[in-house]
Amino acid sequence: MKIATYNVNSINSRLPVLLRWLNESQPDVVCLQELKAPQEKFPLEAIQAAGYQAVWHGQKSWNGVAILARNAEITEVTRALPGDPDDEQSRYLEAIINDIVIGCLYLPNGNPAPGPKFDYKLQWMERLTAHAANLLSKNLPVVLAGDYNMIPAEQDVYKPERWLEDALFRPETRAAFEKLTGQGWTDALRSLYPDETIYTFWDYFRNAYGRNAGLRIDHFLLSPALSGRLAAAGVDKQVRGWEKTSDHAPTWIELT
Repeated sequence: MKIATYNVNSINSRLPVLLRWLNESQPDVVCLQELKAPQEKFPLEAIQAAGYQAVWHGQKSWNGVAILARNAEITEVTRALPGDPDDEQSRYLEAIINDIVIGCLYLPNGNPAPGPKFDYKLQWMERLTAHAANLLSKNLPVVLAGDYNMIPAEQDVYKPERWLEDALFRPETRAAFEKLTGQGWTDALRSLYPDETIYTFWDYFRNAYGRNAGLRIDHFLLSPALSGRLAAAGVDKQVRGWEKTSDHAPTWIELT
């Protein structure tokens, strides 16, 4: 079972890229972030023509998450992260596919930090950690996949000294991520490749992709009930080099 996560940076603007990648990569499940489209503007017909079912939670101009599945039923669980009934940002979607709980998330960026946006980011991470603990308590096979907007360690960023004050790399952010993973979650890519340089995002500016000046901010966290099934993981880096592409590359895992 191949599961992928991909921040598309506007699903309608990047639809040709998404469809080409789906055709070439053939993932079984896909978590998409940053749809930047209201609910009624999701390109369902094109997604279905590519062989996928979909559930999605859109939002005009910003955010938005979706889960796609090929040859499998999708049972939606929730389209909001518990803990704040007043939070209107569409950043979390959870479904069950082939008896696996799939949590698709788009964690807030948090810049500028410090400030209200950074406070919201940390609060969101607290809510995610609480929800993750609840999932673990049920001993379910769970994948929490998406754009975490979080750089775990210095090896996950080109020239880390330039990111010390950024919300993606501030000590508070990394501590929050460590608290989450400390519950028993496995960082899939890093567990398979502990010493390799792995990036999933390259800025559009300063030829970042050409210089491989990137960040690893798209992650898969696997519950203990699932981590033993991890067989492979990778980044489809070449997609970042396609015309009119997202600034993220699709990231994937394979489960036995």
